[in-house]
Amino acid sequence: MADSFEEVSVLKAYCVKCKESKEMEDAQKVTMKNGRPAMKGKCPTCGTGMYRILKKGS
Repeated sequence: MADSFEEVSVLKAYCVKCKESKEMEDAQKVTMKNGRPAMKGKCPTCGTGMYRILKKGS
């Protein structure tokens, strides 16, 4: 599982303020209320919260 965390540590997500896809800063793997995995982080430019939903098996 450590290999897959390395892949998602440089995961890109869409920043709503910058209107661009960027690599998340301080990315953490979280689980949503419905049980699906997601990555939560910050935009490196403006600091806005970014969120990326992952596949169920991740």
